[in-house]
Amino acid sequence: MSPVPLYLLGGLAFGQGGFIQFHGVAEFGHIAGEIGVVLLLLMLGLEYTAAELVTGLKQSWQAGLMDLVLNFTPGALLAYMLGWGPVGAMVLGGVTYISSSGIAAKVLTDLGRLGNRETPVVLAVLVLEDLAMAGYLPVMTAVLGGIGLLGGATTVGISLLVVTAVLLAALRFGHRISAWIHSPEQETFLLKIIGAALLVAGLASAMQVSAAVGAFLLGIAISGATADSAARLLEPLRDLFAATFFVVFGLNTDPSTMPPVIGWAVLLAIVTAATKMATGAWAARRAGIGRWGRVRAGTVLIARGEFSIVVAGLAVASGVLPEALNALVAAYVMLMAVAGPIAARFAEPALRRLTRQPEYAG
Repeated sequence: MSPVPLYLLGGLAFGQGGFIQFHGVAEFGHIAGEIGVVLLLLMLGLEYTAAELVTGLKQSWQAGLMDLVLNFTPGALLAYMLGWGPVGAMVLGGVTYISSSGIAAKVLTDLGRLGNRETPVVLAVLVLEDLAMAGYLPVMTAVLGGIGLLGGATTVGISLLVVTAVLLAALRFGHRISAWIHSPEQETFLLKIIGAALLVAGLASAMQVSAAVGAFLLGIAISGATADSAARLLEPLRDLFAATFFVVFGLNTDPSTMPPVIGWAVLLAIVTAATKMATGAWAARRAGIGRWGRVRAGTVLIARGEFSIVVAGLAVASGVLPEALNALVAAYVMLMAVAGPIAARFAEPALRRLTRQPEYAG
């Protein structure tokens, strides 16, 4: 089983409002958590080439559109029900729409599924979501600031231009990037690849593109023996910083704010877990993957995490929406971050027992 739920619950127990509160870890935790997400997505990108990514995106754009409709709608409807209006609908819809790339990457690694047939489909959906965020976040920020939808158009254009440029560079110059990063000395190799990952992630973030997208695209630009060596070298660091990211997320969540909104959070979690499973299953089916591969694809997409928290934080900080939004999102993300890895681990075996199907890789 993936340790992600235990990391989160451990952080919740020892954070704000927990049994024992840790002090003085906020700044370190924030930086270590960001590095953890960058390394998770970099390692995920190392598993695939740029050509494989482009092929996956071409084959999965319809799944991405279905993902948007099915998973944005529940959050938007609940916001209207709670009286938060169109701005609240835009924010809460974004919270429920996007899966956690960090948790999904960790689950795929921990459960040994990186080589499964359904994994490229899952990655394509996750990348489409991250690319959608490159347009969504600037527009949402403009709306919260009272600028309007057109106010974020320039920023959105820059974001899409950056993503396109990096992807084209990966396709055309991937072998040169690999040759530049590679080094026969392990220490030099480690410093170069981590430095490049942080540089690309930082530039992407400064250009209003997800740092996770930047790290992932750098990973796919590195190929061949360089990618294999980098994966082996980075694995211990990825595990360390990824664990820190999930623990700090729990530390920063105050459990006392959750009871008033827990009912809505549970309802939203049930609905959006079902819609994410439907998205993954439909995308896997279109790729010709069998029944159990569809189940695995759907469950990996359930977890929400870092992006949902970012969206809620921007909204509450703007003063446009009430503090209740933050509590609702925190409760919802905690539920989904715990339920997602558990479902990914146990859904397939449980369904096999119910249907009395033998264990096989289909």
